[in-house]
Amino acid sequence: MMLGLVPGLIALALLAAAIIPLLLNLGGMTAWATPFADGWDPFWRDALRTALGVVSAIAVLALASVTFTALTLLIGDPFYQRIWRAIETDLGGDVPEGDGGFLVALGESIRLIALGALVALLALVIGFIPLVGALLAAVTGVLLTGRLLARELTGHALNARDIPSGERSRLFAGRRARLLGFGAAAQLCFMVPLGAVFIMPTAVAGATVLARDLLHDRSSPAVPHA
Repeated sequence: MMLGLVPGLIALALLAAAIIPLLLNLGGMTAWATPFADGWDPFWRDALRTALGVVSAIAVLALASVTFTALTLLIGDPFYQRIWRAIETDLGGDVPEGDGGFLVALGESIRLIALGALVALLALVIGFIPLVGALLAAVTGVLLTGRLLARELTGHALNARDIPSGERSRLFAGRRARLLGFGAAAQLCFMVPLGAVFIMPTAVAGATVLARDLLHDRSSPAVPHA
């Protein structure tokens, strides 16, 4: 399990090198993006640029979260495969032997980052709603990125069983609350400093349990009501 921290540390270092300078320069970037406000009253000018900076930071952090997950799962695929197999063994039953391989992991990582960029863009747009924009953007970012994280983290168990994307969507369709609850909880933990590094191995284990529960629910016959 401790080896599962290594990919997260590598991904965190890569992201920090890109994100920290960006966040430190948000003030200058918002001023550059709003030259029309230079002649405004200082109060309104600063209020606009502060709001733009907050919304931009929320969007950046939303994208950073899914990018971190994608990079960590890609870099640490061998480590997380071991964690997944250990959980499958502990839970009993046959451990599936399927393995998507590096190319599948790479494709899923690219897809996750692309979807994360769309979520970040949506959060940025929502953030411009007067008065409540920043709060709505933060909630939207947590919920949507959480859903993406849950789908991605269950990938080991579902890839091993050769479950295609369309079937996964049907699998998740009737269990959105459970999927969203797991993903949002993981996302909130990821927002804690260094939380993403330490939580990732546990998140992979939890996602394995979640995937098996969803598959069990699907295969269990419905109980007729009296």
